[in-house]
Amino acid sequence: MTSRLRLFDAFRLEGANGNVTVPANEQRLLAYLGLHKHATRSVVAGTLWPDVTEEHAHGSLRTALWRLRRARQPAVRADGDTLHLSQGVSVDVDDLTRAALCLTGPADDTGEAPAGAPPALGLLAGGDLLPGWDEEWIGFERERLRQLRLHALESLSARLVRRGCYAHALEAALRCVAIEPLRESAHCALVAVHLAEHNVVEAIRHYESFRRLLREELGLEPSARLTGMFPHRVRDAGGELTRR
Repeated sequence: MTSRLRLFDAFRLEGANGNVTVPANEQRLLAYLGLHKHATRSVVAGTLWPDVTEEHAHGSLRTALWRLRRARQPAVRADGDTLHLSQGVSVDVDDLTRAALCLTGPADDTGEAPAGAPPALGLLAGGDLLPGWDEEWIGFERERLRQLRLHALESLSARLVRRGCYAHALEAALRCVAIEPLRESAHCALVAVHLAEHNVVEAIRHYESFRRLLREELGLEPSARLTGMFPHRVRDAGGELTRR
């Protein structure tokens, strides 16, 4: 029977009969293995219990493993000195990673993702990785997955524009902007959707809104890449987009 480890929005371990109650130390162990797949006992103990002696850290790890083994379907297996998630445990982070890497990989001649690509709808609704957890190893993974999601959403928006699916393309671009409001490539994706629909006024309105935000927050102007998306318009002395 397969279990499901969810690390986005909040920690959850789902079994055949619903959510499984997991104590705090065991949650951290499962989350670490869910993100790293495998690690030696020494690495796990030192990472999860960095502020105690090595002996104490290994003792805490042994206790966590013992508690997990008491479950009818243990979620962790040991291969010598290396710990792994059990084969029957799937992880939501893996689904996001596969979908994102597929979307950001090379397209075929039609601009489509390779055949058999996993669905990307989860990219639009996914939350943060383990919000409220402040361990250093989580911070690194959180940023890695955030960047992966941003690139995937931009790529998804572009692919959907090529297919003429403008509403979904707009949703993907808007989601990207919401995650990182100062990311210019996300705003380029959004402007591209408006221009593909011939909604030039909407495109200009969004450009000017982003331009004001960029000036207020960073004292910068949009790059030539974004401004150059308006081939039939020029900027006046004040930087506004106007008709030729």
